[in-house]
Amino acid sequence: MDVVTGHVGYILGGFLVTVELTLLGYVGALLLGTVLAVFRVGPITPLRIVGAAYVEFFRNIPLLTFLILFVFGLPDVGLTFSLFLSSAVCLAMTGAAYVCESVRSGINAVPVGQAEAARAIGLSFSKVLRLVVLPQAFRTMVPPLVNVFIGMALGSSIAAAVGVAELTNRTQQLNLEYAQAVVTFLVAGAFYVAMAFLGAGGGRWLERRLGARR
Repeated sequence: MDVVTGHVGYILGGFLVTVELTLLGYVGALLLGTVLAVFRVGPITPLRIVGAAYVEFFRNIPLLTFLILFVFGLPDVGLTFSLFLSSAVCLAMTGAAYVCESVRSGINAVPVGQAEAARAIGLSFSKVLRLVVLPQAFRTMVPPLVNVFIGMALGSSIAAAVGVAELTNRTQQLNLEYAQAVVTFLVAGAFYVAMAFLGAGGGRWLERRLGARR
């Protein structure tokens, strides 16, 4: 354990980078995924096709493959981003596909009569979604959206492959220097488990709050 106790600050620094990467990617995924879900349930056929194509593409390409193409391919066309930002963008774009399906499922769970009644009183499609459907749908979205968060927190470790100094990357560096793989990766695993438990706990708390308002 000496390697861990002697490098607590180094490991915690990597964990903070992991948290930042996860939160930034998740917020981006929520925003983009919600827009895509609106595309998929909207009345405009080309937008429905775009939404469906996006989801199918990003649910069927490995995150690591996409990240490597993003990091090493974009400079060839004159676009360069930091490794951290590139990883966050890739997490957000991949996570958006899963957020989209979670939001779409939540929207579909709202009784059709609710939307029909809203349209009958003259509300536009955007107002029906914003004022009637989404507030009700959000209650059923919480569990799948929490699962997306946990998946993104664990998936953020992929950023180590391109040199982002997050938790997994720093754990690898410690192992290369001290050859203590079991201890160092057990500690790193404990941090990821803690993130997953915190995300799940936050989701349960939010569900209770929403349930109490019904």
